[in-house]
Amino acid sequence: MKKSFKLKGLDCANCATKIEEHVKKVDGVENASVSFMTQKMTVETSSDDEEIFKKIKKVVKREEPDVKVEEI
Repeated sequence: MKKSFKLKGLDCANCATKIEEHVKKVDGVENASVSFMTQKMTVETSSDDEEIFKKIKKVVKREEPDVKVEEI
């Protein structure tokens, strides 16, 4: 399952890299990529389980509290 998210408020490339690295460690996430230029995150998961996406949003909030995650 592949989903895209808009990362509103993402204001540095290092932050994007940090978010990408931590999201890749979430159980159920097969791959993740964050583009600082487009403020977009694409995530591939093993299933369409809503719990995985809740965990991803929590990770982003923990790493960058000012970044808002919106599903595209």
